[in-house]
Amino acid sequence: MAHASTAIEIDAIKEIVSEHLGATADVRNFEPERDLYAAGLTSLATVGLMLALEERFDIEFSEAMLSRGTFRSIASIAEAVSKLAR
Repeated sequence: MAHASTAIEIDAIKEIVSEHLGATADVRNFEPERDLYAAGLTSLATVGLMLALEERFDIEFSEAMLSRGTFRSIASIAEAVSKLAR
């Protein structure tokens, strides 16, 4: 069952990331470790992404988590969301 919820989270994260990358990339086919900044994610878009993730998963990113490393990839975002959702 844990695998199913993880897949759902990954799909939800990809959907949210896609909205913030715009038409610059097809996030659905991204490998989880792909660098989102290299794919076009900007610092400004990261703020919108963070807010959308907080709303979608009912979480709040701590100040310590507000780093480029947290939002670097789908996998790093999923790890952060999982930690905050516990």
